[in-house]
This record gives sequence, structure tokens and C-alpha cells, in this order.
Amino acid sequence: MSVYFEEMDFRPTPMGALSLRRRRQLSTGIDVYEIKLGDEFLMSSLFTVAEIALARLGLAALERADLDVVVGGLGLGYTAQAVLEDRRVRSLIVVDALAEVIEWHERGLLPLGRQLMADSRCRFVAGDFFAMSASALDPQSPGRRFDAVLVDIDHSPQNLLHPNHAALYRPEGLRKLAGHLHPGGVFALWSNDPPDAAFKAVLANVFATSDAHVVTFDNPLQDRDASNTVYIGVKASLPL
Repeated sequence: MSVYFEEMDFRPTPMGALSLRRRRQLSTGIDVYEIKLGDEFLMSSLFTVAEIALARLGLAALERADLDVVVGGLGLGYTAQAVLEDRRVRSLIVVDALAEVIEWHERGLLPLGRQLMADSRCRFVAGDFFAMSASALDPQSPGRRFDAVLVDIDHSPQNLLHPNHAALYRPEGLRKLAGHLHPGGVFALWSNDPPDAAFKAVLANVFATSDAHVVTFDNPLQDRDASNTVYIGVKASLPL
């Protein structure tokens, strides 16, 4: 393979052809890692600001220590890494439907893989986050509750990777997910799209407080700013 481009792995999956690519950005000399599913880009290491903000905004809404966290969607690992940078975090489960992506981290093919694997607080789970959100988020401990559940899987609540994911973004789906949270716990969601009024209304209906944060970052490919959205929902606390 060229020093400027390498397809590091290619796998057929039930969801489509999955590929991991590395390309050298000529203007900076930096290696950019990309994960594609079919013709769609799932993740690029060129754009990680909002993925990191997902973790930081979600955990900032918690005023407690000894945090147990779930991240739905491993990708290149930037959300998981940002979670582990918070010293209050006691444990982290990262759920991904694509076992191949977990394997890439375990093999050290991705820049953050070895770092995540070396952190004893972090555990990878190969599974369907959407099915698990309706049952158990920790297969080893059904009924376990968490302080935060952070999700970065679909492009947005309207632009889904699979039609089966739609249930999560409806009131009943979010109520089931909220059942996995301790009182006062946080649900946070990354979206590629601007804030969606309909989804904000659903979020406000399920959680005690909610908000949508627009995260702006530089897009060097188009020489302009770009933005993503991070939704936050905070579960009601127990009565005093």
C-alpha cells in the first residue's frame, strides 16, 4: 500500500461492507483514520470535536463521583477516551454492534486502541445497543443502573443506520433507556444534524430537564465551520 493511503481491513458484515482506511493528509502530514460502512462514512479522525464534546457535556451534567458510564458506539474511540479522562469515572462499558471494530482496537490498528484496552475501567461489549437498551446494558449484570448513557451511532434521530433503531428515539424507547439510569442520571446523544424540534419535544417529555448543544468546529476539507448537535436529558432525582 502507498504511504499516502492504505485500506487496513475490509470485512463483509450483515449491515454491509465495513472498511478501515488510513490516509495521509498532505497539508499536515497527519494520518487520518476512517471507518466506512458501504458508501457511508461512520467516523473520521479528522472530525472528533463533537464526539469528545458528547462525553464532556454529558458528564458535566452530573454532580457526583464514582460514575458508571455506558457508551453506545465505539467508532474510533474518542468518546470513550474522553469519558476515561474524567477522574470521577469508576467504570465504562462500550457497546458496539460491529465486533470487527472492537477487534481493530484490540489489535492496536487504531490509534486509541491500546490506550483504551490498557485502562482497567473500560470494557468492550459486542452487541446491539438498541436491543440492549430495551433489556440490559450490562450482559454480566442485568438490572444494573448507570450514571450516564452516551450514544453516538446513528447520523441523527431522523437519519438512521437501520430502521430498527427508530424505536429508541420515541417516548417509549427513551423511557426504557431512562430505566437504566440512576435518579439524576444523564442520557446524551450525538447528532450530525442541527437541533430537531420534534426530537427535543420527545426528550423534554421523558426527562426532567433537557437541552440541545450546538458544537461548532473547523472543517478543513471545505474551509469553513461545521457543526453537530449534542442532546442532553437528565432524569428526575428522588424526592428529598
